[in-house]
Amino acid sequence: MASNYDFGEEEFQACCGSSKFAKEMVSASPFSSLEQAIAAARHIWFNQVDVSGWLEAFSAHPRIGGQVSKSSNQTSAQWSKGEQSTAMATATGSSLQELAEWNIQYQQKFGFVFLICASGRSTSEILAELKKRYPNRPIVEFEIAAQEQMKITELRLAKLFSTKQNTSSTRESHPPPDFARKVEEDRVNVIGGHLGATSEASTGKTSQILTRTRPPITTHVLDVARGSPAAGIDVCLERWIGTQPRPLFGEGDVGGWALEGTSATDKDGRSGQLLSMVEAINPGIYRISFNTGKYFPAGFFPYVSIVFEIRESQKLEHFHVPLLLSPFSFSTYRGS
Repeated sequence: MASNYDFGEEEFQACCGSSKFAKEMVSASPFSSLEQAIAAARHIWFNQVDVSGWLEAFSAHPRIGGQVSKSSNQTSAQWSKGEQSTAMATATGSSLQELAEWNIQYQQKFGFVFLICASGRSTSEILAELKKRYPNRPIVEFEIAAQEQMKITELRLAKLFSTKQNTSSTRESHPPPDFARKVEEDRVNVIGGHLGATSEASTGKTSQILTRTRPPITTHVLDVARGSPAAGIDVCLERWIGTQPRPLFGEGDVGGWALEGTSATDKDGRSGQLLSMVEAINPGIYRISFNTGKYFPAGFFPYVSIVFEIRESQKLEHFHVPLLLSPFSFSTYRGS
């Protein structure tokens, strides 16, 4: 029997600091799954919350490397601390000072805190992104910040659902804080291909200078049934090189796929390196496949394949293609 998950305004406001968002999420409740809640959250955030609601949500976040306000929602404050743990662990005195100075410059220019889904990112990565975004026009940066807020909201909804699952189930499971941290660290590498796409679409330009810090295609697997990363799943990445420009729908696999790389998910659900570290990826049709039958022997899917296209204009971007998996359902999205 499917479970219905019901939460209050305070819980939803810990996920996103907009009071309007929290009220609308309560109105849309209950949710039968995390995926349904995320779909509702995206609709509400982008279509029902106004500019003042976006700013209210932004203001609920502390500066990266800064102190959390004592008046902040306690759950949100705890999550913020966890989300910045990698940055703090990799920081030095000088990098923290530089980050603080850039945070101040950013807020003076745009009028709101620099917002980024910080989970799993080092201080140097965050600083590089801040400097990259600082030249943006305010209208462009406002949209990027909203996309980053949505990434954070999705991570926190996953924590919320994990907590509910853990308290309502008697079977052994991972403690919510650990699950939340792992989900964040993976999904950061997560939704926002929107970040680059939004900025470029708004300015009409594609950045020509990009130094990669990770392979151009990455993935992770989240076991939403157990509320934990899915370890030990074999993953392979292929690229279409057939005689046709793309595989034809309905004609099956005619052997036009070339293997790019293989790996297996680690204890955090990450796949490892599937593709060499290259500056510009070859445009084309890609397929990433997961050996889900080995992970869920009694599940419905012997394996899951996700086919996606990388266009010429996107060859400098990063593509994160995660899998949210249960024995009888799965979902995916374009991550960052």
